[in-house]
Amino acid sequence: MVNDIIADSLTRLRNASMRRLEVTTLYYAKIVVSVLDVFKAKGFVKDYNVNDKDGKQSISVQLAYDERGLPLINEIKRISKPGRRVYKGRNELKKFKNGYGTIVVSTSKGVIANEEAYMQNVGGEALCSIW
Repeated sequence: MVNDIIADSLTRLRNASMRRLEVTTLYYAKIVVSVLDVFKAKGFVKDYNVNDKDGKQSISVQLAYDERGLPLINEIKRISKPGRRVYKGRNELKKFKNGYGTIVVSTSKGVIANEEAYMQNVGGEALCSIW
């Protein structure tokens, strides 16, 4: 069993992106679906589907590539870990990588991107970063 479902999902996305796979499969969790919603809104993944096979759910993710076939995910990192939680205030979430990257934040208003958290004047747990 996986202890950190988010870290496992990010590693699977990173590995599939490096191998330039079209589709990869992730374990299902509501938090992973919320993170994928942010990635899809920012254009790092094309789409995802939740599959139910024999009572076990999984997520199929279609990765996004540019016109030259290069992956749009350059780097993807887990920030807050089960052993060390990292919280960021509103002012620490303004920009990441000069606007090219995104920090996914778990707030009281849901799992959202750092720019949206800044605009809504909330802080929270920084789950991961992607650019």
